[in-house]
Amino acid sequence: MNIYEEFSRWLDDLLEINELPDSTKAICFNLYAESEEENLYSAQIAAAGVFDPDDVSGEWACDMVWSSEENVFIVDTSDEDDTGWKHAQDLFKEMVEEYFRTGKYGRILRSFEGAAIGFVDGDLELLDLN
Repeated sequence: MNIYEEFSRWLDDLLEINELPDSTKAICFNLYAESEEENLYSAQIAAAGVFDPDDVSGEWACDMVWSSEENVFIVDTSDEDDTGWKHAQDLFKEMVEEYFRTGKYGRILRSFEGAAIGFVDGDLELLDLN
């Protein structure tokens, strides 16, 4: 099974048992460096009750109405040519946008006002919902 299939299964399982609140305005994929020395990075999905496309600092994403909490998806980039945090973010972004297009719950995630991805201590990057 490739990494996208594992990611897709993780999201499917989360969204199968957790209905996102009606107050959800946007989705944010919060990224964490689990261990930069071991090239391990993780993603958590969170639903926000507000959305501000002009706020790249991500203050709007702090208004969480739901999150996957400790249920995170971990990737190991040690087999990749580039193992840094930016590569990890690009990899997660690619998987999220593919899920929006083809995933079981992609249509639901695309129905919100916006979506973003980024490391919790950095700026957010808006995602393409189309």
